[in-house]
Amino acid sequence: MTYHAKVIAGGKIVMPSELLQEFGIKDGDSLIVERDDQGGLSLRTFEQALRESQRRARAVFGADYTVDQFIAEKRADWGEA
Repeated sequence: MTYHAKVIAGGKIVMPSELLQEFGIKDGDSLIVERDDQGGLSLRTFEQALRESQRRARAVFGADYTVDQFIAEKRADWGEA
């Protein structure tokens, strides 16, 4: 579905309240704006970006990989184990 947003004074973007409610965006929240390969823009919440980063990390390291494992591996690499 396509929505209309408007840029107002000061470069502020006004979005439809329906989208703000659906994505849980509140006054003062920060959003991530990215350029795509075709010169367009993409808008994401930090929560969406975090979930995508976690998904990518699981694809690389596996779903069961933990921070503790990472730290243990790094300590072993540095001769601290």
